[in-house]
Amino acid sequence: MTPPVFAHGNLRLYLLALLQERPRHGYELIQALAERFGGTYSPSAGTIYPRLSKLEEEGLVSKSTDGRKTVYEITAAGSAELDSRRHELDAIEDDLTDSVRRLADGVRAEVNDAMRSLRAELASAAREAKRAATSASASGGGAASGGSTNPHVESSRAVHEADIVLNEFRQQLRTDLRTHAHRGLVNSESVSVLKARLAQVRADVLATLAASE
Repeated sequence: MTPPVFAHGNLRLYLLALLQERPRHGYELIQALAERFGGTYSPSAGTIYPRLSKLEEEGLVSKSTDGRKTVYEITAAGSAELDSRRHELDAIEDDLTDSVRRLADGVRAEVNDAMRSLRAELASAAREAKRAATSASASGGGAASGGSTNPHVESSRAVHEADIVLNEFRQQLRTDLRTHAHRGLVNSESVSVLKARLAQVRADVLATLAASE
């Protein structure tokens, strides 16, 4: 369904804006719209081509054939209409930017939730290791006389190192997401891949913990 930013007449105006940048065929217009909205909106051919035909009937665009592709180009009349409605286009662009920003915020929220869950598991393991180390020390079961390291101390140290790794990962990924969001490249597929990979990492870590029991 067409998103709210494309109220009546707004999609045709945005198509004119895309064609003013350069001539495009229909599929390129669909791709351009999907990229501008970070993958949150990808119109169908049944949405785009009727509007292009209407624009052609009104003399605002012209079309030519390039092999098997039909290329659309804005006309002087189309440019004139676009210039006269520039304030409307600016409003659409502002809404588009807000839409991409909301998507990026959603991705960051998903990352934060996943990281909090993994950190909670590691923190719980650290508390258990600390309690076990304290109990072992109280009962005289510390490091052996030969100088071997207490496994509970090693476990606590490993958890601390893992926490550092998680923080570094979170900061780097947030930077990457913000950079790509400004270019309109963050989409729902990115979120799905991220969630799947984080879930797999958590499962792998928990599997190593279970194997050590």
